[in-house]
Amino acid sequence: MFYFRRAGQGLGLLLSSLSLEMPAMAASPPSPPDTAPSTQTLPKITIEGTYLPDLASNPPGSTTLKEDQLKEIRNRITDSSELLKNLPGVSLYGAGRISSLPVLNGMADDRVAIVIDGMRVSADCPNHMNPALSYIDPHDVDVATVMAGITPVSMGGDSLGGTIEIKRKDPQFSKKTDKILVTGRVSSFYHSNGRGLGASGSTTVANEHLSIRYDGAWSQSRNYKAGAGGHQVRSTKYKNFNHAVTLGYNKENHLLSLTVGQSDTPYEGFPNQYMDMTNNRSTFVNGNYKGDFDWGTLEAKGYWQRVSHVMNKLNDKGGHSPTTGMPMNVNSRLAGYSLKATIYVNDRDTIRVESSFDHSGLNDWWPPLQNSMMMGPYTYHNINNGHRNRLGHFAEWEANWTPKVTTLLGLRSDVVMMNTDKVSGYQGLAGMNTAEHNAIQNFNNANRGKTDTNFDVTALTRWNISNSFSWEGGYARKTRSPNLYERYSWGNTNMASRMIGWFGDGNGYVGNVHLKPEIGNTISTTFNWYDPNHQKWELKVQPFYTYIHHYINTNYLSSIAGPKGSNAHFSKLQFANHNAQIYGVNTSGFYQLWNSKNFGKGNIKANLNWVRGQDLISHNSLYHMMPLNGTISLNEFIGPWTGMMEVTMVNSKTLVDSMRNEPKTPGYILFNLGGSYTWRVLRIDASIENLMNKKYYLPLGGWSLGDLNATNNLRALPGIGRSFNLSLTANF
Repeated sequence: MFYFRRAGQGLGLLLSSLSLEMPAMAASPPSPPDTAPSTQTLPKITIEGTYLPDLASNPPGSTTLKEDQLKEIRNRITDSSELLKNLPGVSLYGAGRISSLPVLNGMADDRVAIVIDGMRVSADCPNHMNPALSYIDPHDVDVATVMAGITPVSMGGDSLGGTIEIKRKDPQFSKKTDKILVTGRVSSFYHSNGRGLGASGSTTVANEHLSIRYDGAWSQSRNYKAGAGGHQVRSTKYKNFNHAVTLGYNKENHLLSLTVGQSDTPYEGFPNQYMDMTNNRSTFVNGNYKGDFDWGTLEAKGYWQRVSHVMNKLNDKGGHSPTTGMPMNVNSRLAGYSLKATIYVNDRDTIRVESSFDHSGLNDWWPPLQNSMMMGPYTYHNINNGHRNRLGHFAEWEANWTPKVTTLLGLRSDVVMMNTDKVSGYQGLAGMNTAEHNAIQNFNNANRGKTDTNFDVTALTRWNISNSFSWEGGYARKTRSPNLYERYSWGNTNMASRMIGWFGDGNGYVGNVHLKPEIGNTISTTFNWYDPNHQKWELKVQPFYTYIHHYINTNYLSSIAGPKGSNAHFSKLQFANHNAQIYGVNTSGFYQLWNSKNFGKGNIKANLNWVRGQDLISHNSLYHMMPLNGTISLNEFIGPWTGMMEVTMVNSKTLVDSMRNEPKTPGYILFNLGGSYTWRVLRIDASIENLMNKKYYLPLGGWSLGDLNATNNLRALPGIGRSFNLSLTANF
């Protein structure tokens, strides 16, 4: 969002110099032209040959995808996180087919803040099987912003690696007072690998002031096959439903919206976990208000979410019955608010302030199995009435010192309050052995109530040195408190610890009530070269360095044997504070190859990412650091036709965390083809993923534990083989 001053003549002079017409209601900037690649940042608003940047919503290292870019991606995918996979600094942490975890500059999961329509969402599962992006269908995403560098304090705290902000489409209204607007979309897809099927739709009915929209989606797939040999990768099937209704009210410069929705996943296999998800239902209510005033803007948000989550073993891992398997249940509640004011002090200065509160409550219990001596006779309480409350405030000052120089300074405070009730095991307070009995007693007698007072600082500068070169740089101090599982997972037996962990590595994890918050100090800079009109070419280079004090890593406890009959060995580990450093370089760019009446528009775009992470205590590589990787794509737009040829290159993964038995993976090159044709209201998309049917292993996929149970052979998780994809969309 670009902010404009309303300060007497200053406003008139500013508006008269803008090169595009702004609507009365504050809105997102217009979409980039067709020639702009997915790595293009927000459009530039020119002021006498330069542009007015907004460092708060467009900081160094950020990328915004809007409808023009998203529609070229969403019809080929089923996991919303894949909308981001080719952006600078982004990689995906292999998990379920619709539940990948984004990684930004080597940091993943709770170290990344994920915000959906102003609602900060995190996973509520000991294996993190229900991350935030699994709750929204790719077709429901209207704008996706990734901040993989220094994140302003206004974009959230309690995180280290950056922020991903996802927005649904704003409510639509009729432009004529005497007309009713009726519009919508229906889509369907088929993926040959796994026989994936799905359909989604959206419809809106509105007049000038009131709007109602329904969004619905369904998708499912069987297990996929790996490349070159085509063996089935077990525990990769899924089924998912999403529904949402959005009500909107618009009057003059005020917009009020309320979204009520439900996401239901009857089952989802997790090939790199011992467990699968046998049901997950999320129900949420999310309200947003935005008003424009003479002094600035006011935004208010309030939300509530309830999650019911069930895990056990699907048939690939042996199935379950009343006397077999391992049932694990989670109930969680999320509620919060935020109140934010943007104050236009004068033509130079903008002040932003906010107060916010988030409550997260969690119950994690494992029901007993009938006639089981080990998993019974009582209920195992893993997290008993745990809660994590966060009260946050920030103040941020943005100043446009000259048309070419902008600075941003922000301060933030987050008070994180955590606690949980006493616990017990399958054998009650006695435990199943002396070690578990002692663990129960030590946990129940410990001071479990923890309050962390965290402070963040962000300082950024953007300097437009010329009409074809700009420099951005800054420093950030960011803080993240442990999550409930890192602090309160108390079980120290081999069986119990193996049920904890969202890393896909087969190891067992034990919590640590004495963990301290992580403190990350990041220095990052961005060099950006481009043509004066931001249309023909761009090259962006962003080096970064982060030192993390009290980084939450692990200490070794003991060895854990794999399934009987296999030679697999894993480790039991306990979360512990270490010191660490992460550094790297992200590079991206595009070049317009042609633009003619006969051949349309063609461009080539590419990105190259390199990251390293080191534990400064154990001197190991940090776990799940993506090896050198890049993507090159050739895109053509000619009338109703679009075409795409894409090459993905990933180097071999040789730097691994030996303490966690992290797998090494060979390098690979994948080829993808795709295209679309639009005729009136119809659009057809076709693509071939992994054209050469290459057999490869996911560098961040961990071990294929679903296959291990069936074959006794331990191997890294294979990627998906060749798939022919087809999608049909109709708009009305």
